[in-house]
Amino acid sequence: MEILILAVVIALVVILGAGGLVIGSRRKKKQQLPPAPPSTPTIPTPPAEPHVGDEAAVPREEPRRTIEEVALPGATLAPEALEEAPAPPVEIELPEPTAGRLVRLRSRLSRSQTSLGQGLLTLLSRERLDEETWEEIEDILITADVGVTPTQELVERLRTRVRVLGTRTPVELRGLLREELLTLVDPTLDRTLRTESHEQSPAVVLVVGVNGTGKTTTTGKLARVLVADGRSVVLGAADTFRAAAADQLQTWGERVGARTVRGPEGGDPASVAYDAVKEGIAEGADTVLVDTAGRLHTKTGLMDELGKVKRVVEKHGPVDEVLLVLDATTGQNGLVQARVFAEVVDITGIVLTKLDGTAKGGIVVAVQRELGVPVKLVGLGEGADDLAPFEPDAFVEALIGE
Repeated sequence: MEILILAVVIALVVILGAGGLVIGSRRKKKQQLPPAPPSTPTIPTPPAEPHVGDEAAVPREEPRRTIEEVALPGATLAPEALEEAPAPPVEIELPEPTAGRLVRLRSRLSRSQTSLGQGLLTLLSRERLDEETWEEIEDILITADVGVTPTQELVERLRTRVRVLGTRTPVELRGLLREELLTLVDPTLDRTLRTESHEQSPAVVLVVGVNGTGKTTTTGKLARVLVADGRSVVLGAADTFRAAAADQLQTWGERVGARTVRGPEGGDPASVAYDAVKEGIAEGADTVLVDTAGRLHTKTGLMDELGKVKRVVEKHGPVDEVLLVLDATTGQNGLVQARVFAEVVDITGIVLTKLDGTAKGGIVVAVQRELGVPVKLVGLGEGADDLAPFEPDAFVEALIGE
């Protein structure tokens, strides 16, 4: 009996111990588990997205303002003051006086011309002037673009005068050469620019020449020459085929206060020339300078159009000057251009550009002989006042040098 009671007690102890182990194990697992998540908040249902053309909300009534009433940030000016300011006026330049301009530019002319005068002086100073020496003199003159016929005439006169002179001191030779070269340049030609106005119309000057000779630039520089002499000038931009030619001429005119009449690019040159002369008459100008298109002398149609420009302008009155611009560096090739232009319009004067640098002074003689018209103006540089009236004495002095 006692043994049975003892067995029951032991069984109860075992059962109670096993139950305690199970309970402790459950508590430990509960402590290791993560905390339960909080309850999910309630999210209100969003309003429906507006579709194309729908308003997101009912617009509120509020006053509306025009653009003029809305002040710009930092703006304190009235609307009139906000308009674009006009461009500042172009400052009018006062060109240099033309009297003696070639003398002032003598150093530029003599840079490349002294080879002619000094070469001749050196050869003429030899003790014995044989045929070989005279041939060398001819070569120098022909190389300087004097031309074959003028060269033969000059050499023949030099031969005669040296033979008569006998002694040949440097001073005598210089004086002899100066006289003969001056005769060759021909100081008797009338080099006056006819730019004075008539009773009821201005003088009209057409400036012609091929592209690349500096024709438009020469027209602008000539305007400065005339303004410097007290003339009022109107410019006609009749070179409508070359891009920016009218702009270039207008810039030249604005510098000296001369008005430029222009037309649409590619327009009728004769119409522009006509309007320029008409404007010159209305303004009472002294001179109208018309810059014509750079005619290619090999294209008959373009040359005929140049003749048309002249005929249209003459409806207002006579054309007083037709100046042919030639590039002095082209030498004898420029004479080909001169011949064709002379067949289309009556050339009254020559403008030789780029006579400084590598140009040869003999072209003055050759072109005058070819056309029978004088060189009236020469260009001696890129400066605005480097266009000078041609003065034979100053030119020959520059050829001979010091």
